[in-house]
Amino acid sequence: MSEKGKLKKEIKTCRRTIVEIERKRSRSQSALVQAILLQEEPKDADVEWFNKYTGEITACRNHMIELQKRLDSL
Repeated sequence: MSEKGKLKKEIKTCRRTIVEIERKRSRSQSALVQAILLQEEPKDADVEWFNKYTGEITACRNHMIELQKRLDSL
């Protein structure tokens, strides 16, 4: 498989991964919003999961950006 093909495939995989992680993050995000609206302290577990998934999304996006730069330079 050519270098361009490999990069395109990996970028596509990154996009799918981001969608999956965002879906997981939405559960903790909705719990945080509900706590804020009810003027309650959010559960530590919800905050930890939200931060974990947000970090994973950021890392995956940064990786995807680097892959896209490499693809554009070919």
